[in-house]
Amino acid sequence: MKDHLETSIFGDHEEHLEHPEHGEHFDEPHTAPAPLSRRELREAEEAARRGGRRGRPAAAAGGTGGGGRGKPSVLRRLVVIVLALAVIGGGVAVAYKALRPVVEGFLESNDYPGPGTGQVTVTVNEGAGGSAIAKTLAEQDVVKSSKAFIEAANNDPKSAGIQPGIYQLKKQMKASDALAVLVDPKNRLITRVVVPEGLWREEIYDRLSKASGIPVAEYAAAAKKVDELGLPPSARGNIEGYLFPASYEFPPSTSALDQLKEMVAESTKRLDALGITPEQMERVVTVASLVEGEAKTDADRAKVARVVENRLAGKMSLGFDSTVNYIFRKRGVPTQQMLDSASAYNTRKVTGLPPGPIANPGEGALKAAANPAPGPWLYFVTVNLDTGETKFAATYPEHQRYVAEFQKWCSDNKGKC
Repeated sequence: MKDHLETSIFGDHEEHLEHPEHGEHFDEPHTAPAPLSRRELREAEEAARRGGRRGRPAAAAGGTGGGGRGKPSVLRRLVVIVLALAVIGGGVAVAYKALRPVVEGFLESNDYPGPGTGQVTVTVNEGAGGSAIAKTLAEQDVVKSSKAFIEAANNDPKSAGIQPGIYQLKKQMKASDALAVLVDPKNRLITRVVVPEGLWREEIYDRLSKASGIPVAEYAAAAKKVDELGLPPSARGNIEGYLFPASYEFPPSTSALDQLKEMVAESTKRLDALGITPEQMERVVTVASLVEGEAKTDADRAKVARVVENRLAGKMSLGFDSTVNYIFRKRGVPTQQMLDSASAYNTRKVTGLPPGPIANPGEGALKAAANPAPGPWLYFVTVNLDTGETKFAATYPEHQRYVAEFQKWCSDNKGKC
Protein backbone atom coordinates (compact mmCIF):
# COMPACT_ATOMS: atom_id res chain seq x y z
CA MET A 1 0.00 0.00 0.00
CA LYS A 2 1.34 3.42 -1.01
CA ASP A 3 2.24 5.86 1.79
CA HIS A 4 0.28 9.08 2.00
CA LEU A 5 1.80 12.55 2.08
CA GLU A 6 1.98 14.01 5.56
CA THR A 7 -0.11 17.11 6.18
CA SER A 8 1.70 18.11 9.35
CA ILE A 9 5.15 17.79 10.76
CA PHE A 10 3.61 16.58 13.94
CA GLY A 11 1.48 13.63 12.63
CA ASP A 12 -1.15 12.05 10.35
CA HIS A 13 -4.80 12.80 9.85
CA GLU A 14 -7.20 11.44 12.39
CA GLU A 15 -7.16 7.70 12.90
CA HIS A 16 -9.35 7.00 9.84
CA LEU A 17 -7.90 7.98 6.43
CA GLU A 18 -9.65 7.88 3.09
CA HIS A 19 -8.01 5.76 0.42
CA PRO A 20 -7.14 8.00 -2.53
CA GLU A 21 -8.20 5.40 -5.09
CA HIS A 22 -11.34 3.69 -3.79
CA GLY A 23 -12.64 6.15 -1.28
CA GLU A 24 -12.78 3.38 1.30
CA HIS A 25 -12.07 3.85 4.98
CA PHE A 26 -9.60 1.74 6.84
CA ASP A 27 -8.13 1.55 10.23
CA GLU A 28 -4.36 2.29 10.41
CA PRO A 29 -2.63 -0.25 12.63
CA HIS A 30 -1.26 1.19 15.85
CA THR A 31 2.20 0.29 17.03
CA ALA A 32 3.98 1.24 20.24
CA PRO A 33 6.74 3.84 19.76
CA ALA A 34 10.01 2.08 19.16
CA PRO A 35 13.18 3.52 20.70
CA LEU A 36 15.80 4.89 18.33
CA SER A 37 18.96 2.93 17.84
CA ARG A 38 22.36 4.49 18.38
CA ARG A 39 22.90 4.58 14.63
CA GLU A 40 19.61 6.42 14.16
CA LEU A 41 20.47 8.95 16.86
CA ARG A 42 23.84 9.66 15.24
CA GLU A 43 22.21 10.06 11.85
CA ALA A 44 19.63 12.45 13.32
CA GLU A 45 22.35 14.53 14.92
CA GLU A 46 24.32 14.62 11.70
CA ALA A 47 21.24 15.71 9.77
CA ALA A 48 20.61 18.48 12.28
CA ARG A 49 24.14 19.75 11.90
CA ARG A 50 23.65 19.96 8.17
CA GLY A 51 20.53 22.00 8.83
CA GLY A 52 18.31 19.72 6.74
CA ARG A 53 15.66 17.07 7.33
CA ARG A 54 16.64 14.93 4.39
CA GLY A 55 18.42 11.67 4.81
CA ARG A 56 16.57 10.50 7.96
CA PRO A 57 16.35 6.78 8.46
CA ALA A 58 13.15 5.29 7.16
CA ALA A 59 11.85 4.41 10.57
CA ALA A 60 12.34 7.96 11.78
CA ALA A 61 10.96 9.57 8.61
CA GLY A 62 7.75 7.61 8.55
CA GLY A 63 8.45 5.19 5.65
CA THR A 64 7.56 1.45 5.69
CA GLY A 65 10.87 0.32 4.36
CA GLY A 66 13.91 -0.77 6.29
CA GLY A 67 11.98 -2.69 8.94
CA GLY A 68 8.40 -2.53 7.94
CA ARG A 69 7.29 -1.10 11.25
CA GLY A 70 4.84 1.47 9.77
CA LYS A 71 4.53 5.18 10.42
CA PRO A 72 6.09 6.53 13.64
CA SER A 73 3.84 8.02 16.21
CA VAL A 74 3.65 11.76 17.04
CA LEU A 75 5.70 11.10 20.16
CA ARG A 76 8.48 9.50 18.17
CA ARG A 77 8.71 12.46 15.82
CA LEU A 78 8.82 14.88 18.71
CA VAL A 79 11.77 13.03 20.15
CA VAL A 80 13.69 13.41 16.88
CA ILE A 81 12.86 17.13 16.63
CA VAL A 82 13.91 17.81 20.22
CA LEU A 83 17.20 16.00 19.63
CA ALA A 84 17.81 17.96 16.42
CA LEU A 85 17.09 21.29 18.11
CA ALA A 86 19.37 20.36 20.97
CA VAL A 87 22.16 19.63 18.52
CA ILE A 88 21.52 22.85 16.59
CA GLY A 89 21.30 24.87 19.79
CA GLY A 90 24.57 23.50 21.03
CA GLY A 91 26.22 24.34 17.72
CA VAL A 92 25.01 27.92 17.81
CA ALA A 93 26.33 28.34 21.34
CA VAL A 94 29.74 27.01 20.34
CA ALA A 95 29.81 29.17 17.20
CA TYR A 96 28.78 32.31 19.11
CA LYS A 97 31.48 31.73 21.68
CA ALA A 98 34.12 31.26 19.01
CA LEU A 99 33.04 34.10 16.70
CA ARG A 100 32.09 36.69 19.32
CA PRO A 101 35.55 38.41 19.46
CA VAL A 102 35.67 38.58 15.66
CA VAL A 103 32.16 39.99 15.35
CA GLU A 104 32.67 42.51 18.14
CA GLY A 105 35.99 43.59 16.63
CA PHE A 106 34.30 44.11 13.29
CA LEU A 107 31.36 46.02 14.72
CA GLU A 108 33.35 48.06 17.27
CA SER A 109 33.57 51.77 16.36
CA ASN A 110 36.98 53.23 15.46
CA ASP A 111 35.89 56.49 17.09
CA TYR A 112 35.43 57.62 20.69
CA PRO A 113 31.95 58.85 21.64
CA GLY A 114 33.45 61.93 23.30
CA PRO A 115 33.46 64.51 24.72
CA GLY A 116 36.80 63.50 26.24
CA THR A 117 38.61 64.26 29.47
CA GLY A 118 41.67 66.11 30.74
CA GLN A 119 43.95 68.22 28.57
CA VAL A 120 46.41 67.38 25.82
CA THR A 121 48.72 69.87 24.10
CA VAL A 122 49.06 68.98 20.42
CA THR A 123 51.51 70.59 18.00
CA VAL A 124 50.64 70.77 14.31
CA ASN A 125 53.94 71.22 12.52
CA GLU A 126 54.48 73.44 9.49
CA GLY A 127 53.56 71.53 6.33
CA ALA A 128 51.90 68.64 8.17
CA GLY A 129 49.26 66.89 6.05
CA GLY A 130 46.06 65.21 7.15
CA SER A 131 47.67 61.81 7.69
CA ALA A 132 50.45 63.28 9.82
CA ILE A 133 47.97 65.22 11.94
CA ALA A 134 45.77 62.14 12.33
CA LYS A 135 48.76 60.05 13.41
CA THR A 136 49.78 62.64 16.02
CA LEU A 137 46.27 62.78 17.44
CA ALA A 138 45.99 58.99 17.63
CA GLU A 139 49.42 58.63 19.27
CA GLN A 140 48.40 61.11 21.95
CA ASP A 141 45.04 59.35 22.42
CA VAL A 142 43.09 62.42 21.40
CA VAL A 143 41.22 60.30 18.83
CA LYS A 144 40.73 56.55 18.84
CA SER A 145 42.21 55.98 15.39
CA SER A 146 43.81 57.84 12.52
CA LYS A 147 41.08 56.48 10.29
CA ALA A 148 38.33 58.14 12.34
CA PHE A 149 40.01 61.55 12.06
CA ILE A 150 40.73 61.19 8.34
CA GLU A 151 37.09 60.24 7.72
CA ALA A 152 35.94 63.30 9.67
CA ALA A 153 38.40 65.53 7.78
CA ASN A 154 37.26 64.20 4.41
CA ASN A 155 33.71 65.23 5.28
CA ASP A 156 34.68 68.78 6.24
CA PRO A 157 36.08 71.14 3.56
CA LYS A 158 37.48 73.42 6.28
CA SER A 159 39.99 70.71 7.26
CA ALA A 160 42.27 71.91 4.45
CA GLY A 161 42.71 75.17 6.37
CA ILE A 162 44.24 73.72 9.55
CA GLN A 163 47.10 76.03 10.50
CA PRO A 164 50.36 75.01 12.14
CA GLY A 165 50.56 75.79 15.81
CA ILE A 166 49.82 74.49 19.28
CA TYR A 167 46.32 73.45 20.29
CA GLN A 168 44.70 72.42 23.55
CA LEU A 169 42.52 69.31 23.19
CA LYS A 170 41.22 66.49 25.39
CA LYS A 171 41.96 62.80 25.58
CA GLN A 172 39.52 60.44 23.85
CA MET A 173 37.57 63.01 21.89
CA LYS A 174 35.17 62.27 19.10
CA ALA A 175 37.15 62.75 15.88
CA SER A 176 34.76 65.36 14.49
CA ASP A 177 35.02 67.34 17.76
CA ALA A 178 38.82 67.29 17.61
CA LEU A 179 38.65 68.47 14.01
CA ALA A 180 36.33 71.34 14.99
CA VAL A 181 39.00 72.61 17.40
CA LEU A 182 41.79 72.42 14.83
CA VAL A 183 39.96 74.17 11.98
CA ASP A 184 39.31 77.27 14.11
CA PRO A 185 42.45 79.51 14.09
CA LYS A 186 41.24 81.15 17.28
CA ASN A 187 42.09 77.93 19.13
CA ARG A 188 45.80 78.16 18.34
CA LEU A 189 47.78 78.64 21.54
CA ILE A 190 50.08 81.44 20.45
CA THR A 191 51.19 84.85 21.62
CA ARG A 192 49.94 87.36 19.05
CA VAL A 193 51.37 90.85 19.16
CA VAL A 194 51.38 93.72 16.68
CA VAL A 195 54.35 96.09 16.91
CA PRO A 196 53.77 99.35 15.00
CA GLU A 197 56.53 101.46 13.51
CA GLY A 198 58.37 104.07 15.54
CA LEU A 199 58.04 102.67 19.08
CA TRP A 200 60.80 102.86 21.64
CA ARG A 201 62.18 99.58 22.95
CA GLU A 202 60.46 100.02 26.33
CA GLU A 203 57.12 100.46 24.57
CA ILE A 204 57.74 97.25 22.67
CA TYR A 205 58.65 95.35 25.85
CA ASP A 206 55.36 96.50 27.33
CA ARG A 207 53.37 95.24 24.34
CA LEU A 208 55.16 91.91 24.35
CA SER A 209 54.61 91.50 28.07
CA LYS A 210 50.88 92.16 27.84
CA ALA A 211 50.55 89.59 25.08
CA SER A 212 52.73 86.87 26.59
CA GLY A 213 52.40 87.40 30.34
CA ILE A 214 56.18 87.55 30.64
CA PRO A 215 57.29 90.43 32.93
CA VAL A 216 58.77 93.51 31.26
CA ALA A 217 61.88 93.03 33.40
CA GLU A 218 62.62 89.76 31.60
CA TYR A 219 62.62 91.52 28.23
CA ALA A 220 64.89 94.24 29.57
CA ALA A 221 67.27 91.59 30.94
CA ALA A 222 67.18 89.61 27.67
CA ALA A 223 68.09 92.77 25.72
CA LYS A 224 71.39 92.85 27.61
CA LYS A 225 72.41 89.40 26.36
CA VAL A 226 74.25 90.99 23.47
CA ASP A 227 76.08 87.85 22.36
CA GLU A 228 72.80 85.97 21.86
CA LEU A 229 70.61 88.59 20.17
CA GLY A 230 72.13 88.43 16.71
CA LEU A 231 72.80 92.18 16.47
CA PRO A 232 75.26 93.44 13.84
CA PRO A 233 78.66 94.49 15.27
CA SER A 234 77.99 98.12 14.30
CA ALA A 235 75.06 98.23 16.77
CA ARG A 236 77.58 97.95 19.63
CA GLY A 237 75.13 95.89 21.67
CA ASN A 238 72.27 98.41 21.47
CA ILE A 239 68.98 96.68 20.56
CA GLU A 240 67.15 99.96 19.88
CA GLY A 241 66.24 100.19 16.21
CA TYR A 242 66.44 96.41 15.57
CA LEU A 243 63.09 95.29 16.99
CA PHE A 244 61.41 95.15 13.61
CA PRO A 245 57.80 96.39 13.61
CA ALA A 246 55.46 93.64 12.42
CA SER A 247 52.74 91.24 13.48
CA TYR A 248 54.24 88.33 15.42
CA GLU A 249 52.95 84.97 16.59
CA PHE A 250 55.01 83.20 19.24
CA PRO A 251 54.35 79.72 20.64
CA PRO A 252 53.39 79.89 24.34
CA SER A 253 56.72 78.47 25.47
CA THR A 254 58.80 81.12 23.65
CA SER A 255 61.07 82.97 26.08
CA ALA A 256 61.59 86.73 26.17
CA LEU A 257 65.06 86.27 24.70
CA ASP A 258 63.79 84.14 21.82
CA GLN A 259 61.10 86.69 21.00
CA LEU A 260 63.64 89.51 20.84
CA LYS A 261 66.00 87.36 18.77
CA GLU A 262 63.25 86.74 16.23
CA MET A 263 62.54 90.46 15.92
CA VAL A 264 66.23 91.30 15.52
CA ALA A 265 66.60 88.58 12.89
CA GLU A 266 63.66 90.07 10.97
CA SER A 267 65.29 93.49 11.03
CA THR A 268 68.69 92.33 9.82
CA LYS A 269 67.00 90.21 7.14
CA ARG A 270 65.21 93.28 5.76
CA LEU A 271 68.43 95.31 5.83
CA ASP A 272 70.33 92.57 4.06
CA ALA A 273 67.62 92.44 1.37
CA LEU A 274 68.21 96.17 0.79
CA GLY A 275 71.89 95.50 0.21
CA ILE A 276 73.00 97.00 3.53
CA THR A 277 76.12 95.38 4.95
CA PRO A 278 76.48 94.70 8.71
CA GLU A 279 79.00 97.57 8.94
CA GLN A 280 76.47 100.00 7.42
CA MET A 281 73.42 98.81 9.32
CA GLU A 282 73.77 101.05 12.36
CA ARG A 283 73.93 104.25 10.35
CA VAL A 284 71.04 103.27 8.09
CA VAL A 285 68.88 102.24 11.04
CA THR A 286 69.67 105.49 12.86
CA VAL A 287 68.65 107.61 9.85
CA ALA A 288 65.58 105.41 9.36
CA SER A 289 64.58 105.98 12.99
CA LEU A 290 64.76 109.76 12.43
CA VAL A 291 62.63 109.38 9.30
CA GLU A 292 60.13 107.31 11.27
CA GLY A 293 59.96 109.96 13.97
CA GLU A 294 59.56 112.95 11.64
CA ALA A 295 57.73 111.90 8.45
CA LYS A 296 53.95 112.16 8.63
CA THR A 297 53.11 110.25 5.44
CA ASP A 298 54.69 107.45 3.43
CA ALA A 299 55.24 109.81 0.52
CA ASP A 300 57.39 112.08 2.69
CA ARG A 301 59.78 109.43 4.03
CA ALA A 302 62.37 109.56 1.25
CA LYS A 303 62.28 113.40 1.24
CA VAL A 304 62.87 113.54 5.01
CA ALA A 305 65.81 111.15 4.54
CA ARG A 306 67.21 113.56 1.93
CA VAL A 307 66.89 116.50 4.36
CA VAL A 308 68.88 114.49 6.93
CA GLU A 309 71.66 113.77 4.45
CA ASN A 310 71.75 117.35 3.12
CA ARG A 311 72.00 118.86 6.60
CA LEU A 312 74.69 116.37 7.63
CA ALA A 313 76.62 117.25 4.49
CA GLY A 314 76.27 120.96 5.28
CA LYS A 315 77.49 120.45 8.88
CA MET A 316 74.14 121.70 10.17
CA SER A 317 72.36 120.48 13.26
CA LEU A 318 69.29 118.39 12.48
CA GLY A 319 67.09 120.25 14.95
CA PHE A 320 64.55 117.41 15.36
CA ASP A 321 62.05 117.36 18.21
CA SER A 322 61.86 113.57 17.93
CA THR A 323 65.40 113.21 19.27
CA VAL A 324 64.60 115.42 22.26
CA ASN A 325 61.46 113.40 22.97
CA TYR A 326 63.58 110.26 22.95
CA ILE A 327 65.80 111.64 25.72
CA PHE A 328 62.85 112.02 28.07
CA ARG A 329 60.68 109.20 26.62
CA LYS A 330 57.92 111.78 26.32
CA ARG A 331 55.96 112.37 23.13
CA GLY A 332 54.55 115.71 22.01
CA VAL A 333 55.97 119.19 21.65
CA PRO A 334 59.16 119.46 23.76
CA THR A 335 59.25 122.00 26.58
CA GLN A 336 62.02 124.57 26.79
CA GLN A 337 63.55 122.60 29.60
CA MET A 338 63.69 119.54 27.38
CA LEU A 339 65.21 121.57 24.54
CA ASP A 340 67.96 122.74 26.84
CA SER A 341 69.11 119.19 27.57
CA ALA A 342 72.83 118.55 27.21
CA SER A 343 72.24 114.98 26.00
CA ALA A 344 74.10 113.83 22.92
CA TYR A 345 70.66 112.95 21.52
CA ASN A 346 69.61 116.62 21.53
CA THR A 347 69.94 117.40 17.81
CA ARG A 348 68.82 120.95 18.50
CA LYS A 349 72.26 121.58 19.96
CA VAL A 350 74.50 118.75 18.73
CA THR A 351 75.65 118.53 15.14
CA GLY A 352 75.53 115.21 13.36
CA LEU A 353 73.55 112.06 13.95
CA PRO A 354 72.50 111.04 17.47
CA PRO A 355 74.58 108.25 19.11
CA GLY A 356 72.12 105.60 17.91
CA PRO A 357 68.58 104.92 16.68
CA ILE A 358 65.81 106.82 18.48
CA ALA A 359 63.04 104.32 17.56
CA ASN A 360 62.42 101.05 15.77
CA PRO A 361 61.79 101.85 12.09
CA GLY A 362 59.67 99.86 9.67
CA GLU A 363 60.54 98.78 6.18
CA GLY A 364 59.32 102.02 4.55
CA ALA A 365 61.69 104.09 6.66
CA LEU A 366 64.54 101.64 6.07
CA LYS A 367 64.05 101.90 2.31
CA ALA A 368 63.97 105.69 2.52
CA ALA A 369 67.17 105.79 4.54
CA ALA A 370 68.87 103.42 2.11
CA ASN A 371 67.68 105.38 -0.93
CA PRO A 372 66.83 109.04 -0.13
CA ALA A 373 64.88 110.99 -2.74
CA PRO A 374 66.98 113.40 -4.81
CA GLY A 375 66.41 117.09 -3.93
CA PRO A 376 67.93 120.26 -2.41
CA TRP A 377 65.74 120.44 0.68
CA LEU A 378 67.18 121.51 4.00
CA TYR A 379 63.96 122.20 5.87
CA PHE A 380 60.47 120.82 6.29
CA VAL A 381 57.47 121.63 8.45
CA THR A 382 54.07 120.02 8.82
CA VAL A 383 51.48 122.69 8.08
CA ASN A 384 48.36 120.65 8.90
CA LEU A 385 48.42 118.24 11.81
CA ASP A 386 45.08 116.70 10.83
CA THR A 387 46.17 115.65 7.35
CA GLY A 388 49.92 115.45 7.95
CA GLU A 389 50.59 117.76 5.01
CA THR A 390 54.27 118.66 5.08
CA LYS A 391 56.11 121.26 3.00
CA PHE A 392 59.82 121.10 2.15
CA ALA A 393 62.11 124.07 1.47
CA ALA A 394 65.60 124.53 0.17
CA THR A 395 66.07 128.02 1.68
CA TYR A 396 65.41 129.45 5.08
CA PRO A 397 63.10 132.30 3.87
CA GLU A 398 60.94 129.74 2.06
CA HIS A 399 60.87 127.62 5.18
CA GLN A 400 59.78 130.63 7.25
CA ARG A 401 56.75 131.13 4.99
CA TYR A 402 55.72 127.54 5.66
CA VAL A 403 56.26 128.02 9.37
CA ALA A 404 53.89 131.01 9.26
CA GLU A 405 51.36 128.81 7.49
CA PHE A 406 51.62 126.26 10.27
CA GLN A 407 51.21 128.92 12.94
CA LYS A 408 48.03 130.17 11.27
CA TRP A 409 46.66 126.64 11.23
CA CYS A 410 47.36 126.38 14.94
CA SER A 411 45.53 129.63 15.65
CA ASP A 412 42.57 128.37 13.64
CA ASN A 413 42.59 125.01 15.45
CA LYS A 414 42.92 125.83 19.11
CA GLY A 415 44.17 123.02 21.31
CA LYS A 416 45.65 120.93 18.48
CA CYS A 417 49.18 122.33 18.49
